[in-house]
Amino acid sequence: MTTAVAAPFRFFALRVVRTRRLGPSLLRVTFAGPELRAFHSHGRDQSLSLFLPHPGQDEPVVPVELGDGWWQGWRELPDDVRAVMRSYTLRALRRDPDEIDIDFALHGLEPGAAAPAGPASRWASGARPGDRVILLGPAMADNRAIRFRPPADTDLVVLWGDETAVPAVSAVLESLSAGLRVRAWLEVRHAADVQDLETAADAEITWLVRDGHAGADSSGTPLALDALRASGLPSAEAPYAWIAGESGHVRELRRHLVHERGVDRRRVTFVGYWRQGLSEEELREQGE
Repeated sequence: MTTAVAAPFRFFALRVVRTRRLGPSLLRVTFAGPELRAFHSHGRDQSLSLFLPHPGQDEPVVPVELGDGWWQGWRELPDDVRAVMRSYTLRALRRDPDEIDIDFALHGLEPGAAAPAGPASRWASGARPGDRVILLGPAMADNRAIRFRPPADTDLVVLWGDETAVPAVSAVLESLSAGLRVRAWLEVRHAADVQDLETAADAEITWLVRDGHAGADSSGTPLALDALRASGLPSAEAPYAWIAGESGHVRELRRHLVHERGVDRRRVTFVGYWRQGLSEEELREQGE
């Protein structure tokens, strides 16, 4: 399968190699396949589209033979036939052998969950070596699906992400140069989801544990916003901020950085990875 789609992106047919539980809410799945020789990325917050099969299917159904017309063909397939498409971030790329890691934030699998698990969480929780997926990813290392791009004069990096953005923040931290000042806040559901992150940067990383709450205090204010307001950021002439996660929280944090902290809005990258109460299908429909 070597169909080129909207270069520099293309489809990759992959299989699960192994899985590893990172915490109660986080699962790492490692994929491999000969086509990964053509997969190239600078990493950081590299965005990917992952296509998953429905229960009972041996592989996801994506009309890759249609080339650039795959999207329309995919949309026209019956709901219970066409592959489940979800957006994820590349956690790691390795060579010899060619492998990639994708970290899944699992929701709705715990007893008494407020909302049932979605198809991606259900698939990941049951993934086994040999399971087939299709990935739409980069064939060029520097591509438009990488959004973390601090200006050359950046002297302070501010990061925030919930568990859906932990893989991106982890990869960003690993990419930063020695001595660069970084202040990062990461929100996770459980204390056991906290990870040891590696970076050469001068990084201060704060983990915020929701312990079953929805990511906000009793007033509805995001936990990260309370933490950020209580923190004194180091003085900086050219700060750069990257914030990603639940859309409503991202908007409030961006507003705080721009209007209360005085960060130039052009130096704030913000990405809504998901929205409370909406599936990715519903979000996609709203964006069309």
